[in-house]
Amino acid sequence: MYEKYCLLRDKKGVTDYRVAEETGITKSTFSDWKTGRSKPKFDKLLILAKYFDVPVEYFAEDERG
Repeated sequence: MYEKYCLLRDKKGVTDYRVAEETGITKSTFSDWKTGRSKPKFDKLLILAKYFDVPVEYFAEDERG
């Protein structure tokens, strides 16, 4: 999931800091996802999907493979 997030972030040309500021998801949350300490909850995925204008399933597809 984190890899897909990074692709969207880079495509949009924003930083984790900016995404955090604009979504209310903390930078430490992104760090936890990156290191595998935690997995994103549905509410956070929904926020990111709306922010990047993608369906929430975009992130879920990663979990099936």
